[in-house]
Formats: sequence, C-alpha cells, structure tokens
Amino acid sequence: MTAGTSPSDTPAGTPSDTRSERDTAPERDTAPERDTVPGAARRTGPPRYWHRHVGADGAWRKEHTGGPPGEDLAALRAGLGKPAGTVPSLWQHYTSRTDGRPTPELEAEHGALSLYGLHQQSRRRPMHRPGVGLGEALRRLRQSGGVSADALDRRTAAAVNATSVPALLYRLRGLIPQLRSAAIPLDYDQLLRDLRNWAHPESRQRVRRTWGLAYHTDKRDVPEEPVPSAPDR
Repeated sequence: MTAGTSPSDTPAGTPSDTRSERDTAPERDTAPERDTVPGAARRTGPPRYWHRHVGADGAWRKEHTGGPPGEDLAALRAGLGKPAGTVPSLWQHYTSRTDGRPTPELEAEHGALSLYGLHQQSRRRPMHRPGVGLGEALRRLRQSGGVSADALDRRTAAAVNATSVPALLYRLRGLIPQLRSAAIPLDYDQLLRDLRNWAHPESRQRVRRTWGLAYHTDKRDVPEEPVPSAPDR
C-alpha cells in the first residue's frame, strides 16, 4: 500500500507530484461533515450535490427516485482533469464559499463532484453512501474477485503516493470506474474532506493512514477487546 511505483506504472501525462505545498494550514471545515482539524465548525448553506438526491440512509430521496438527471452527471464529468472554476457547467453545482478565487475547499468540491459524476454514471443505485471511505470501498473491490488483486494494489499504491491534489485525482479517475462496475458506493462527503486535506503534508499523512488501514484490514477480522474481569475481593 505504501510502496512506491515503478516508472512503468506511471502513464504519460500524469500531473506532476512535485509542485510546491501550500504554505497555509488547512482551513477549518464549514461543511456538514467535520474536518480532521479538532474543533472545526459545521458548514451552513446549500447541500452538496449528492445530498439533493441521496438521503442520510444512502437511499434515493422520494422526490428523486430515478437519481440525478443524465445531463447533470455529464456536466459533473466535464470537470475531470480541469482546474476548479474553469468549467461553466459546474458553477451552478458548487456550494463552497469563495471570493472568486479558487480555495482548497472549492478545489476539493470540484474534484469530488467530477468523480461523483463518473461514479454515478449509468448506475440505478446511489453511489454515494455515508460511512464508506475510499480505503474500505477499495477493499470491498479487492475482495469481490472481479479485479486482479495485484493490479489493484499497484493502482492503490500509486494513488496514495501522490503528493498533490491533481495527481491524486488523476489516479482516482482510474479507480472510480472499477468501483462503479462493481456497484460499490463511496462516501463523497468524506472524499471531499480527504481531498481538501491532501493539500497539506500533515493532514495528508492522516488520510493515507486511514485509507491504508481500511484497505488492508477487514473490520470482521479485528478481534474484540477482551473485557477485563473484576478483581477478586
């Protein structure tokens, strides 16, 4: 999972992983989900795009039983590989606050929206599922038997070794279609947080650790902690 990739594993045209890191600390979260920064505030404002269609239980909302319109999903996919704010079809779907300049929050939302459009394409069931992080989703894919475990391990390692958000998004573009083919959903609130935190070295390490542990550890295999017996009186 943490092993590096060989030159043969890096396709031509991959975004550079060597761009300079941001000098500012991660911004406090203003989304309904919480950031990894302790004490972050909850976000107020319009719901993220996927929340307009999917309820907290992971099922379609009654008013959107057919899922998002195909033209919406096509508009979201138009953002793949493009910088935040440069695709007019996405402007109406942004909910992040901005003064007209890209922010880490907007860049993360842009990436999550684009990947959601790719993930939900041609799927009848919701591909946003609260509580399913990327590591767990990829572990489910590996256990499904529908993909080469070795190939998936290499692709996952390439993704987690990315050191910039554009490079990570490039790698995820190759993994999300595999999740879609296996009908494995993903928590897009969590992915948005992870993308935002990826821009900063310290929080990136926390995201890597979370993904890695979830990818390699099946919750069903974790033994329960023994309950200590009461001391003899």
